[in-house]
This record gives sequence, C-alpha cells and structure tokens, in this order.
Amino acid sequence: MLQPAESPCTPIGEIPAIVEKCKQTFRDVHRPLHATDTTTAASQRDAAAQELRRRRALLMAVGRMVEEGEAELLAAVEADLGRKGDETRFMEIGVILQEVRYLMGHLAKFTADEAPALEGFMKLFSCVVQREPLGTVLIIGTWNYPLQMVLMPLVGALAAGNTAVVKPSEGAPATAALLAALLARHLPAGVAGVVCGGVPETTALLAERFDHILYTGSGGVARVVMAAAARHLTPVTLELGGKSPVVVDASVRASVETVARRVLWGKYVNAGQTCVAPDYVLVQRGVLAAFVAACGAARAAMMGGAGGAGVLADPHYTRIVNARHFARLRALLAGGRVVVGGEVDEARLAIAPTVLDEVDLTHPLMTDEIFGPLLPLVPYDTLADALRFINEREKPLALYVFTESSVVKERFKRETSSGAMVVNDVLLHVAVTGAPSGGVGQNGMGQYHGKYSVDTFSHKRTVLKVSLSDVGEGTQAIRYPPYGKARDGYNEHDAEKKQFSCASLLSFFHGK
Repeated sequence: MLQPAESPCTPIGEIPAIVEKCKQTFRDVHRPLHATDTTTAASQRDAAAQELRRRRALLMAVGRMVEEGEAELLAAVEADLGRKGDETRFMEIGVILQEVRYLMGHLAKFTADEAPALEGFMKLFSCVVQREPLGTVLIIGTWNYPLQMVLMPLVGALAAGNTAVVKPSEGAPATAALLAALLARHLPAGVAGVVCGGVPETTALLAERFDHILYTGSGGVARVVMAAAARHLTPVTLELGGKSPVVVDASVRASVETVARRVLWGKYVNAGQTCVAPDYVLVQRGVLAAFVAACGAARAAMMGGAGGAGVLADPHYTRIVNARHFARLRALLAGGRVVVGGEVDEARLAIAPTVLDEVDLTHPLMTDEIFGPLLPLVPYDTLADALRFINEREKPLALYVFTESSVVKERFKRETSSGAMVVNDVLLHVAVTGAPSGGVGQNGMGQYHGKYSVDTFSHKRTVLKVSLSDVGEGTQAIRYPPYGKARDGYNEHDAEKKQFSCASLLSFFHGK
C-alpha cells in the first residue's frame, strides 16, 4: 500500500515571528503612503497609482511563480495525490492564472472609491465608500486542490493590499513544502509567510491575532477555527462542503448520454475528492434505466475499458488521498447496490467511479458528504418530490439541474437555496472568475473570487464630507436645539402622512 510522505513542519516556536514579520511588512508598506506629502490632488493620485503598481507587481510575481514553477508544481501534486498533470493544469494551474490576469486587469476598478446614492438632505454633502486593506490575513488551505485553495485566496488578499500567512494542508506535504519555497523565492519577505504542519502548527497559528481568516475544509475544523477567531473578534470566511445533489428530469431523455458523461466526469475528476462534486443523483423514474446505461457507457469511454482493468490501467485517474479515506469509501459501498463500477485497488488506493442504486437513505452514503467517486441514485416521481427531497436537507454547496424545461429550471431557482446552481453541467461554476464562490448555511459563509475576494479582504469605510462654509452651516441650522414646540406632538400618524420626505424632515425640526 502507498505510504504518505511526511509533512514538513514549521517549528512552533517560529510561528509568532512569522506572523509578526507579515504584520510589520504591512505596517511598513502602508506607512509611507501616510508619511508622504499627499496634500495636493496630484500627490494623492501619485500615491494611489504607486499602491496600484505595487499590488499589480505582487500579482504578476505570483503568476510568474506558477508559470515558471509549473513542472515542479505538477510533480508535487502528483506525488501527493497521484493526479496527473493534465488534470492539474485544467483544474488548478489554469484557474489560478486566470484569476491573476482578471484581478490585474480590473484592479483599479475593484479598489476604487464608490459614490453611494444620497437621499433627502444628505444630497447637500459628498460621500464616498473607500476600500482599505484589513491588514494581515490567515489562509488555511486543504489537500484536495492544494494549489488553488491556497493561491486563489492569496491573490485576492494581495490585490486588496494585505499581507498574508498561508497554511497549506499537511495532507499534501510535497506541495506544501514547494509552495513555501516558491513563495519565499518570488515574493518580498513578509508579504506571504508560510507555515507548514498539522494540528499543532494550526493551533499555534490560531492563537495569533489576524485581521481575517479564510479556511477551506471540513465543518468540524471550521467550528474550531471560528471558536479561535472569536477570541480576537476576527471575521472569518469558511469554504466547506456538503452533499451537492444532481437532478435529472425526464425531459433530457434525448440527451441522456451527454448528461451521464458530464455527471460522471464530476466524479472522475480528482476521484470525486472535490467539495462541489456531485454527491447523489435524483433521477426521474422515466429516465432512470437509460441514465444508468449511459453512465456505464460513459465510464467505459473515459477509462478505456468496461471492467476492472479499465480503472486499474488508467494512468490519469487520481488515487484516494490516503489509506484512511480509502477504507472509509470502501465501507460506503455497503450503502447500496453497485450498478456501474465498484472496482477497488487497495495497493494503489484507487476506487473506480461507481454508481449505486437501492440506497439506504439512513446510511452514511446518504447522510454524510461522500468526498470520493461513489454516486448514489435516488429515483423520484414528480418535480414536487425532488424539490421536497432537497429542501428537507441541509442547503447544498452546489445544485446541478439537468433539464430541457424552463419551468423546471425556474422552479429550482426560486424554490431551493444553495451556494451555487448550475443547469445542465457540473463543477464549471467555480471557474467563473467574475462570480462569487461560497456557501450558505452549514456549507460555509462568505465569498471570494475576483471582485468578491477584494471585497472580502477589504474594509469598506464610509467617508462623508460636510461643508464648513456659512452657506453650508445655514442648511444645518435646523438640527440644533431648541427644537420647535410642535416636536412634542410628533407621532407615528404624522410620520405616515409625511412619508419621511425631505420636506417632512424640515417640518419635524421646525415644529410645523
């Protein structure tokens, strides 16, 4: 059986110094902006442009790091997960580089001041909403996408002007060690500190005070992160998991082969070890048999064979991350009847994409997140049945609806809640750079990607400017005591009649 590599560990005694270095770097970077003479409009524009150039340079450095280090990164991920380079390029490298390009191209827009709408007498003033960096943030990654889940939030934090401490997962030790070396090589000291290790190192990190924490992983650990963050009143973004359902209705009968291919691909990629992977399929009875047959054909086409030799011989198929998860997944096979797949290779820690029916709804196969290549089928009769099944359970991280009916699509859009919803495909929403990625309910809180990363890692400060001129003060006189005598008679009935208009506000203060 494959043995996991040992995880590199940062000495716990060094962790406070790593954190403090990042905090000091943030102070040093932003102090010159305050110390520089910015009393003229031109000097203010120069300071802002200088800061944008600095942030773009950091983003470019991360992009260059990924491009120049691609071969090393692909080798490290393969050593940790058994995942071949083509899949890592598609699912991680390409997505990261796209994010970097997108943020560089839109950085001025995403970080610019915004002018909020002003109502009533507030129209006499000027107001902007300023985005300012939070400070030093903590990013805790996970092993299943060990590059993307560290670097995607990191580039968002840097785009917003922060420094960061990143904690790659000990479940991908080769990747963690390489990221630590590459980030130290490509970024200035203190911009992105790296702490490697497991529970003791993470515990030591969480004892430190950060300005934001973004954690990706399980709900159980998320509760630990939240409890630690609460001690410092630190805001958190949690990217968790859950059971993401697929719905296949009878209207797709003519395209059932395409449907099955796309759904099964969601379980083939990374051997189903994806937080937004399809977790179970609600299939309308009228198309159930055709869908099962199409899944068998799709699996054979993807893996080069209909039987056990297909999964065992496929060099591109990712293994299960470790022996513990392999044993857990193999035990889940008892929760239903295997109708496609079912092959296992303990020596390689491989389990084929497997479709099961006759599932026990009380079995962990249907109550816990699977996080592997097993796909239970649950037949349903009516649209109302499918909606009820989903809504009786926790809100999913993703919902995938395969239908040719606009009515069905709109019903699921209006009558369910999930982190994201995709019609007629799976997984692809995470690559939409301009859209937020995040959960709802038990599968997470907060959002990031693109502009939403900048928002998450920024404080949005209201800056209101009021004139000191005599004319300006004249417009303010009504707010000062003594108020009009009729103010004592002001009541809800008067407020309703006056509808809170600007004129009614003036009348209120003048006692009319």
